[in-house]
Amino acid sequence: MHLTYDVIVVGSGFSAIAVTCNLIEQLPASAKVAVVGDDPGFGRGTAYRTELYLHRLNVPAGRMSLLPHQPDDFVDWLKSHGRLMQAGDFASRSDYGLYVRDTLARLLRKRDGRCRVDFIKAKAAGCVERYSSTLAFHLGNGDEIAGKNVVLCLGVGNASLPVDPDGVQPSLRSRIIENPWRLSWLRRVAPSDAVCILGSGLTMIDQVLALRAHGHSGKIDVLSRRGLAPLGHARKPPAPLSIDVQRLPETISGILKTLRAKSRTVADWRAVMDGLRPVTQALWQRLSSEERARFLRHALPWWNIHRHRVAPDVFERFEKLVLDGTVRFHAGFLKSLGAEEGRLVASYRVRAAREIAEIRADWLVNCTGMERAGISHSPLLKEMSRFELIVPDPLGLGIQVDAASEVIAPSRISPARLFAVGALTAGQFWEITAVPDIRVQAKAVVEEIVSRG
Repeated sequence: MHLTYDVIVVGSGFSAIAVTCNLIEQLPASAKVAVVGDDPGFGRGTAYRTELYLHRLNVPAGRMSLLPHQPDDFVDWLKSHGRLMQAGDFASRSDYGLYVRDTLARLLRKRDGRCRVDFIKAKAAGCVERYSSTLAFHLGNGDEIAGKNVVLCLGVGNASLPVDPDGVQPSLRSRIIENPWRLSWLRRVAPSDAVCILGSGLTMIDQVLALRAHGHSGKIDVLSRRGLAPLGHARKPPAPLSIDVQRLPETISGILKTLRAKSRTVADWRAVMDGLRPVTQALWQRLSSEERARFLRHALPWWNIHRHRVAPDVFERFEKLVLDGTVRFHAGFLKSLGAEEGRLVASYRVRAAREIAEIRADWLVNCTGMERAGISHSPLLKEMSRFELIVPDPLGLGIQVDAASEVIAPSRISPARLFAVGALTAGQFWEITAVPDIRVQAKAVVEEIVSRG
């Protein structure tokens, strides 16, 4: 089967939903759209499929509307479903996944005057240029579709374990959890089992709270390179500090010095971080390639814990577990995974020392987060790169796009337009993985498509 569409959306996560909703709102009734993806939880993705009430959004509900021109939409949805929350509250991620699904369904129910949307449950396996001014995709089900406009909405995969567990006998391999979001593993953990978590970011906090909710009462050791953990939002957030990007230095060291000085002038450092939020993309684009690389090497962990914070009550629950010694942090570099006397052994080099230490546990959980938005996790992207339909970002942050999110590929000859939305565009925009940023980008990309007819 070969069908030609006005727009093809490749992906099945939040970015794909955001683009599809904007297409439905903006395209004429004569247009045809294909959405290609094989994820059964279309639109909810990993983050929004969790059912645990403690897994919260880390952005207040008032900034989580799917459509930026309807800012109260999510808060109104919460109230209509009996969740009496205000704009500053932090909703559950499960509720947000349901909201995204309902928003798409509501738009699709508008039969009159909306474009045709075909949802194709298949994986896009390859892409070629066609002389008919289109890009064609070979699908895993054997079909082929072509589009005059294509929007890549592929996210990132789970980061793999930092070392190969060669030293672990097969009988214990099932106790190494490489994808913690498959929450069925929690039912196998005994209350007193010792757990070692690799990685100390937001995913780690989610898994710690999930363990406690499932009755776990044992010790939890957390190993990461710097031993840092996300900080919490304030219950009464301060007003953001106004920051003029053009007056900031153009080096990472100079920027950090300036921001530290500004933090000493306010009652709460969060005012500075929140002041950076609306100008982060502009700040990133002022940096040279060398300064961007320096940021990734040296400042990224501190940026993450201050910028990507957790809901206040979630942070308080987690902090109690740290203060009473239930959760213990270790800073170091994992060297090997092995087993001894029926337990897993994680050997690591202690940070800023030559000492080798060990953590012994009944379970080891990979919470090193998501890999950087490269192309290695996607056979489609690797093939498109091989045929020079896309160009990898030099820092491994997705693919090269311009300021309008259109893919830069000098070797491509087809006049078909190729865009990317979400994490794949981190090299251009950096701050482009959270809903408030993706929804704006999705709307802008669709407006660009519509403006060119």
